[in-house]
Formats: sequence, C-alpha cells, structure tokens
Amino acid sequence: MEHGDPFVFCTERRLVALTGLKARTLAELVTHLYQVSGSSVFYHTHQQFLSHHFERHNFTNDFSRWVSRALLEERLAERLAAIDLLAFTTIRQLREEIVRVIESHLRESPGPQRECPPGDEFHFCKSKSFIMRTGIVAHNTEEFATALQRVSNVSVFFHFVEARLRLERPTNDFSAWLQGAGEEEAAAAIDALNPYLMTLDELKNEIVRAVRRRRRRQA
Repeated sequence: MEHGDPFVFCTERRLVALTGLKARTLAELVTHLYQVSGSSVFYHTHQQFLSHHFERHNFTNDFSRWVSRALLEERLAERLAAIDLLAFTTIRQLREEIVRVIESHLRESPGPQRECPPGDEFHFCKSKSFIMRTGIVAHNTEEFATALQRVSNVSVFFHFVEARLRLERPTNDFSAWLQGAGEEEAAAAIDALNPYLMTLDELKNEIVRAVRRRRRRQA
C-alpha cells in the first residue's frame, strides 16, 4: 500500500499437506527442523492460534505440545512454549531459536534419548496460502474501525500476524497503514499489542479500541 491508499482487507485459504518427514526423538526433530521449509515452521508455530482462535493455550506451538505429550519432556516443553514469537521478524530467526532450545536441552541431558510410542510421531506439515480480497475497504480511520469489526478473524490473523513474520515485514499491516495516514499514536499502540497473549477476538477489539481512543482525543 502506498501513502494515501485505502486499506484493502484480505483473507486467505490454506492448503495443508504432509511433508513426509516425521520424528520419533528430539534428535530427529532437530534434523528435520533444518530441512523443512519456512512455511512448515510457521504452520507448526502458528496454526493453533488460527484454528483455535477463541482459546488460550498452555503449549503455544506444536513442538512444545508434542514434546510434552509424546516424549514426556515437560521441562523442554515449557522452554519451547516460552519462546516469544513476537521477538522475531523472520522465520529463519524463529527456526534457529527453536533448534537452539532443543540442542541446549540435549547437551544438558546426555544419555539415551526418549522415543515416542508408535503412532505418536511428530509429522511435519507445510501450508500454502491463497490470498483473496474480502471486498471490504476503508478510506479513513473511522471506516477502518467499523470495517475491522466486520472482517473475519482469518483476515485479522493475516494482516496482523502473518504479514509481519512470514512476509518478513517490520510491523503489521494495520499499523503500517495508520502510520501512513498520520495516526502515529494509534499505530504504535496497535504495534505494541501481543497477539499471542490473547484470542483473535480480543486482538480485534483492542485494535478497534486503540483507533477510536485516538479519534476521541482528536474530537
């Protein structure tokens, strides 16, 4: 989007497929983490937020959940769940941190590795996104706040989460557009929101509140 352009809300459809790679141990998990595509890493660290957007989770990514349930490695599961996804701007950085945490655990726990029970292997998946316009467009901040309440959580996820990390942008689409519209305060307030600590419904409401709070001050 160029300066002065309206905000065009988009949504996406995902096609998820198995990669054929599976892990029974932590060593195999690390080996495959080096091999899989960025879309696979993004899928396994984010799909839960979108598929269960109305819930908050103890284990916020597929890796931590599998380590806990299949390998019974609770300490490592907690360390993987504690990775701050908001601290990374690229999938490469996120992948490196996941690998670092697991390899650090392996060094601290020498000896035979636990192997998951048959049927509980970690199956790596990948996803391909198809981006579409929703037909909803905002020309100013009031229209933006109203339109945001109409769009789906998938659209919110795409513009706030996916646009920043998977597409390697320094900020989310909403803040970028508001910044260009001269709404620096609202843009900064929205950029400071942590989508991983709330549901997508809560995130949407917080974004609307930030925009309208700024407009009330200007009135």
